Amino acid sequence: MAAYILRRLLLVIPTLFGILLVNFALVQFVPGGPVEQIIAQLEGGGDVFEGFAGGGGDTGTEIVSANENYAGRQGLPPELIKELEQQFGLDKPPLERFVIMVGNYLQFDFGESYFRKIDVTDLVLEKMPVSISLGLWSTLIAYLISIPMGIRKAMRDGSPFDTWTSGVIIAAYAIPGFLFAIMLLVLFAGGSYWQVFPLRGLTSDNWENLSLFGKIGDYFWHITLPVVASTIASFATLTLLTKNSFLDEIKKQYVMTARAKGLSERKVLYGHVFRNAMLIVIAGFPAVFVSVFFGQSLIIETIFSLDGLGRLGFEAAVARDYPVMFGTMYIFGLMFLVVGIVSDLMYVLVDPRIDFDKREG
Repeated sequence: MAAYILRRLLLVIPTLFGILLVNFALVQFVPGGPVEQIIAQLEGGGDVFEGFAGGGGDTGTEIVSANENYAGRQGLPPELIKELEQQFGLDKPPLERFVIMVGNYLQFDFGESYFRKIDVTDLVLEKMPVSISLGLWSTLIAYLISIPMGIRKAMRDGSPFDTWTSGVIIAAYAIPGFLFAIMLLVLFAGGSYWQVFPLRGLTSDNWENLSLFGKIGDYFWHITLPVVASTIASFATLTLLTKNSFLDEIKKQYVMTARAKGLSERKVLYGHVFRNAMLIVIAGFPAVFVSVFFGQSLIIETIFSLDGLGRLGFEAAVARDYPVMFGTMYIFGLMFLVVGIVSDLMYVLVDPRIDFDKREG
């Protein structure tokens, strides 16, 4: 097992290199870069910082502070454009820039945001708690509800309980995440009906003044709607996956043999079927976690005004803030690969008979 884990860890480096290479190459063909963003701002073509969480202030306006009174209609001098390119490091050939970036990333040096004037690592750590809150709570709730319900549906396959729960699950899965999130806001955040939960943010303005239990309650009060909205799709998938996995195992010969020996239904289910049926559910853990943590975070964070990694990555892409773009991409990719390795370790914990070294041999 140790040799298998070592091989997987060694594959992380070329995989991350490939992710960075493909995306770096694509960026070279996308029109508009950080220099063009600054030029557009100077010429009155729009504010690159508009709409940013906590925008304004010290988000990099010092880059153009010396040119606030510049008459954009007269055109920008080539010297200023060249100076901006040097400031962003865009005066070097693409290959040289890529090699420098990869070397820095291997040392976890992601540079500084072009427009926020904050180290990318500090920026990611600042936004991380929001995304972790959404990802962990949504995944935990999805598993705690989906696995027992899936087992119950498998044991009562074809019953009225199985039929109506399947209808509810499929209907919930068919609702787009952003639409469900908006519906929750309208119903429970003072949109048109009840003001039960807050409209935005992860904590209240007076959070620092609250007691310990007050802070815990305030946190869960704010996180309830975003977590429910991000859990709905993964909940449906996991429930049906668990049910089908258990149905496949229940029909196998070893289950019939165990029942013939006089074992109780509970012992058959949890002593024999559970271990085998849960393998495929555990295998889906990385996909569930990544889909919540990365895939849905942008929509949920935007709708509920949460300042997390999904929103940070989107704003960086719009503003062509390359250090933040590639830094978050690198971190996301690394986390995805590590979670995949953890998933394999969980395989072994559930069923020690699995030996990845022999399978590869």
